[in-house]
Amino acid sequence: MRKKIPSLNALTIFEAAARQQSFTRAADELALTQSAVCRQIAGLEQYLGLPLFARIKKRVILTPAGRQYAERIRVHIDRIERDTLELMAQQDGGGVLELAVVPTFATQWLIPRLAEFSRLRPDITLNLLTRTDAFLFSESSFHAAIHFGSAAWPGTQGHFLLSEGDTIPVCSPALMAQISKAGRSSKNGPGIRDIANLPLLHLTTRLNDWRTWFELHEYRNDVPAVKGARYELFTMLVSAALAGLGVALIPRFMVQAELDAGILVTPVELSLPGSAGYHLVYPEEHASFAPLAAFREWLLSVAAASRNETER
Repeated sequence: MRKKIPSLNALTIFEAAARQQSFTRAADELALTQSAVCRQIAGLEQYLGLPLFARIKKRVILTPAGRQYAERIRVHIDRIERDTLELMAQQDGGGVLELAVVPTFATQWLIPRLAEFSRLRPDITLNLLTRTDAFLFSESSFHAAIHFGSAAWPGTQGHFLLSEGDTIPVCSPALMAQISKAGRSSKNGPGIRDIANLPLLHLTTRLNDWRTWFELHEYRNDVPAVKGARYELFTMLVSAALAGLGVALIPRFMVQAELDAGILVTPVELSLPGSAGYHLVYPEEHASFAPLAAFREWLLSVAAASRNETER
């Protein structure tokens, strides 16, 4: 049993009086009498054992303790109001969906498609926060997650969305032009030897990708393959390639828009096959949560259409 929590009514009145710096204005805001506000504040001060306001003639001023308490209480009251409104919005299947998602998948694939979901379900607010590692749903506020990998997430239900597909080398057109200008490319364009002589950009979690790529295409390049700048996220890797800092190995679907726009190019058409993919996962107890059910139905449909388009 919680014994040291004042009544919510008293805290609401105190927050209003602290914000207004006036018992009279707080009474007007809350549709109460001034004497009711005074009684609630006096009762709260007696409960806490210290003054929250200094009474100076006909004015009230927050004490240092009162100011600190008001700032903290305001955060909690705002959260209670927000949580209540979110819960009330679920009456018609709407509400707020908290989704953890892999950063680059969010920026390069999911977010560009979310306008359609927002149009179909304007009553659902989708909050995205990035997570790159598995976590315990019981210790977080997330309803679901989109994660990358080849194994199931323990303790969850899951749906396959997309295979990562082939990973390809990409660079800026300016860097591509430098290769030709230096005379290192053949009449058929740059070759694997040209790539080996360029700055190679790496993802910190996949430091063996370049070595694997060279080995797959029968070109031994052990030392240069592990040298070069490292970046934590694919979004950083894309930006570095756009800036002309080197050649990066990036899944094709993550840079298709940049390739179509001509701001990134593939210096050689030699890829690294991928076997892992992206999955929507959530605890079993969240399966019937209305906003998640609506998002799940839409997401699986869009992912299936994307897979079919890729396979054509």
